Amino acid sequence: MKGFTKWLVRHRVVVIILCVALMVPSVFGMAATKTKYDLLYYLPQDLETVQGQEILLQDFGKGAFSLLVTEGMSVQEQAEMEDALKQIPHVDSVIGFASLTRGALPLEIIPEDIREMFQRGDCMLSAVFFDEGSSSEETMQAIAQVRQTAGEKCFVSGLSAVVTDTKQLVEEQESIYVGIAVALCAIVLMITMDSFLLPLIFLGCIGVSILWNMGSNYFLGDISYITKAVAAVLQLGVTLDYSIFLWHSYKEHKASIADKDEAMAEAIHQTFTSIIGSSLTTVAGFVSICFMSFTLGKDLGIVMSKGVVMGVLGTVILLPCVIRLLDGAIEKTSHKPLLPDVGGISRFVTKHYKALCVVLVIMIFPAFYGYHNAGVYYDMSKVMPQDLQSVIANRKLESTFDMATTHLLLVDSDVSQKDVRDMTEEMKRVDGVRSVIGIDSLLGAGIPETILPPKALSLVKGDRYQLMLINSAYVISSDEVNAQIDSLNEILKRYDQGGMLIGEAPCTKDLIACTDHDFAVVSLISIIAIFVIIMLVEKSVSLPVLLVAVIELAIAANLCIPYYTGVELPFVGPILISTIQLGATVDYAILMTTRYKQNRLSGMDKREAVEKAVASSAQSILVSGFGFFAATYGVGLYANVDIISSMCRLIARGALLSVAVVLLLLPATLLLLDKVIVRTTFDMKSVR
Repeated sequence: MKGFTKWLVRHRVVVIILCVALMVPSVFGMAATKTKYDLLYYLPQDLETVQGQEILLQDFGKGAFSLLVTEGMSVQEQAEMEDALKQIPHVDSVIGFASLTRGALPLEIIPEDIREMFQRGDCMLSAVFFDEGSSSEETMQAIAQVRQTAGEKCFVSGLSAVVTDTKQLVEEQESIYVGIAVALCAIVLMITMDSFLLPLIFLGCIGVSILWNMGSNYFLGDISYITKAVAAVLQLGVTLDYSIFLWHSYKEHKASIADKDEAMAEAIHQTFTSIIGSSLTTVAGFVSICFMSFTLGKDLGIVMSKGVVMGVLGTVILLPCVIRLLDGAIEKTSHKPLLPDVGGISRFVTKHYKALCVVLVIMIFPAFYGYHNAGVYYDMSKVMPQDLQSVIANRKLESTFDMATTHLLLVDSDVSQKDVRDMTEEMKRVDGVRSVIGIDSLLGAGIPETILPPKALSLVKGDRYQLMLINSAYVISSDEVNAQIDSLNEILKRYDQGGMLIGEAPCTKDLIACTDHDFAVVSLISIIAIFVIIMLVEKSVSLPVLLVAVIELAIAANLCIPYYTGVELPFVGPILISTIQLGATVDYAILMTTRYKQNRLSGMDKREAVEKAVASSAQSILVSGFGFFAATYGVGLYANVDIISSMCRLIARGALLSVAVVLLLLPATLLLLDKVIVRTTFDMKSVR
């Protein structure tokens, strides 16, 4: 290792050129990586709702669908518009009685309740089906053309419209997210570090490693828009302290080694050794979310695990070479750190450690109660700004037609017309069902299917299944719509055991079940993995329990705040934040504890060991924590996609809470449990 580090520093120009050259394929790889904007895409593929979507695509050529509300059009104008929509590439079909009947069926013989489903006052309703999935590029392009063709009098609702707006909004803001994170992080580093140039070097080298990471996503094929939006910001936040460790190590070795290349080689070796344990806990946190059955966790987990590895490589390969190359400039821009003296923290903690332990005990119940009872939401339209076209259209659909969501029903084509009619009547009586639309309900009892043109009939009846629509007054993910789905499924299975109820609401119901299970599994895996890593690093049984417990308290304190302030979080928030905060900030606790152990092993008593551990690690913890906070908080304030904004604000707040808990409560606990720690730590047996 030492031989390699010496070679690295001596050939720094070549190394820098090679690292910069790797940015070229990274840029192309990043541009070629596809982005998924539909979170329901990440549901397990063995779910009936997911399989039903595939059957809908295979048997009917229908993937995504949207409901269109038009204002002030005559029946003839509506029919002409629907005909025009059918000509748009990737629009499979348009179902509305204006174009469906084409004059072959007089409006007067259509049942009145069916007419009211399609027409309320001067508003009419049409269903547009696309031949690709909700988040495909083709569907999003088709949505844009539907809006253009239908004009201002048309409101396009549904998941596909939300996905289209999400893509446009996120793509506009992604570069701004990175810019905000870099700018705020640079300000924090310039205040807390001892050079104005050094923060720019740190951020430049981290930027290169971020580019390597994002470029390598090409081999994954695609990533989610959430991963794409927050990965760079998170990688900056969680790997920044590696750069700080290298700089501090280099400064220490420069003071005792005259040859700067030799000093840097020693610093690289020491830094690599010290950040291995630190990076392993962070990677463990991200790897644990790969075990989610909702595979968005796997998507983010893989990308961020790679990001940590790339960050380590950037720190021990590129950063030392750049620092040595610009050593003179760094010295010329040096200044006294503006961070005030933090020595008072250590004296305060050791003096009041008993009171701080009482504070810790008092915090436990309200923190964990709020943590486990915080409200979450699953409706994807809630994550978006309420002035977007798709959100306005969803409200228009609900207010005009009393429809909050639409379910799709796949019924075996061999089920008799009588059974379909009986099933339809039962379903109409389910709470919140506004209408059930199928061939028989559209035509009315006693009117044969043959009256419809074959092309029109083929839109809703195939060789294996017939397609029906169920309009619900209940909003997606509500308890009411989930109970409604259970009732509808119970009725469906009595008439057709192989029938399927699909659509956004049934998929979201499955999503709720998946994530409830995932939360327990992922939390347990992350805790066990990080526990084992700390146990091996610290050679202790008690310290892993203490360190994980302290950070878990900080996580609970973070996630209980939404409960007590009445704020609902997007459903992935608690799962992702609990693992990210644990993996990324347990490093602070490890640093503090390692210094405490070293002091005790050198012969200090427990009070002096803790006081000096706090004094020697406080500045590093504060700089790292403030940097992590700066990298995420500004993005949280700026982003108006709530799932991104909430995650970044929670991570930022979690970083500060972890810093506070580690600097105040952990030292107090170390003092209180010193005897237990000494007896249960392998290499502290000789300590008295």
